[in-house]
Amino acid sequence: MSSSLGTLFRISTWGESHGPGVGVVVDGCPPQVALSVQDIQKELDRRRPGQSKIVTPRKEDDVAEILSGVLEGQTLGTPIGILVRNTDQRPSAYTEMQQAYRPSHADYTYDAKYGIRAVSGGGRSSARETIGRVAAGAIARQVLLQHWSGYQCLAYVKTVKDIQAAVPEVLSAELIESNIVRTCDPVAAERMIELIENTRSEGNSVGGIIECVVKGVPAGLGEPVFDKLEADLAKAMLSLPATKGFEIGSGFAGTLMTGLEHNDEFYMQDEKVRTRTNRSGGIQGGISNGEEIVFRVAFKPTATVLRGQKTVTNDGQDTTLAARGRHDPCVLPRAVPMVEAMVHLILVDHFLRQRAQRA
Repeated sequence: MSSSLGTLFRISTWGESHGPGVGVVVDGCPPQVALSVQDIQKELDRRRPGQSKIVTPRKEDDVAEILSGVLEGQTLGTPIGILVRNTDQRPSAYTEMQQAYRPSHADYTYDAKYGIRAVSGGGRSSARETIGRVAAGAIARQVLLQHWSGYQCLAYVKTVKDIQAAVPEVLSAELIESNIVRTCDPVAAERMIELIENTRSEGNSVGGIIECVVKGVPAGLGEPVFDKLEADLAKAMLSLPATKGFEIGSGFAGTLMTGLEHNDEFYMQDEKVRTRTNRSGGIQGGISNGEEIVFRVAFKPTATVLRGQKTVTNDGQDTTLAARGRHDPCVLPRAVPMVEAMVHLILVDHFLRQRAQRA
């Protein structure tokens, strides 16, 4: 089971949703990077359940424990172990799912692959697995901030179903965190909240799109063939639960343009190569060009819904299933820090690879 990511900055996540705990081992983090448990906890608090009225009410504080690799506020260069204990398990909510497969969930495919699965909470297919990613991403962010003074990664909810946020000229973390949807448009936020609450009351779920803008990334990161920077970003994003689409820069809309319309013309600014437009999304030929990296990730509606649906059992019998338990009616607000964490992880790995190659 592939639970690891990265070449030089390598992480391995572990744990099941309703097991004793979940966590991550980070190998390859440079030494003497300032790191405290508060740096990690801040990001986990943005991801945790129970933080607002539009997410799962499961009560988990998601308290991070640093087990190794950090001494007196600095990384040692040795493997960093992070543990978050599970405290609010309710296996009884998953009794019916021992036999009946939830439609569009990983229940059937896990059985098909392994012949066994952790029924409670979905095991490794649960979004609780992303705790390890977010914790590791917080560490990666500290490394990048130490080397790139202008580095900033801002993800936000662009759409919920058919409600679209207006993106302001000036984005800020404060604006995004000012509402429980984590969108950049306070007016659209109210409509999104109403839609999510209404959908939840109907026992249903909705999806949408998260957009991400990454600033302060130098030119030259990424490999020209199989490890293109956008390819690694796509793999990272599509490895998140509930993702179904990825596009960068102009994305699919670029197919409606001609080459002359789409090309980003170069010019010089203070002895630095710049582009007048950014339809490439900050990456050309698989390598960063120094402009903002801009991409979007599509998240499907949460698979587990509280309405009856037709399905089959693990012995091939037709049945119906109305799921129980505590589930997000919309994953987007909690997915924002997950998207940012995956950006940090991909960029820090490519930064270390580039530094090693050009040293």
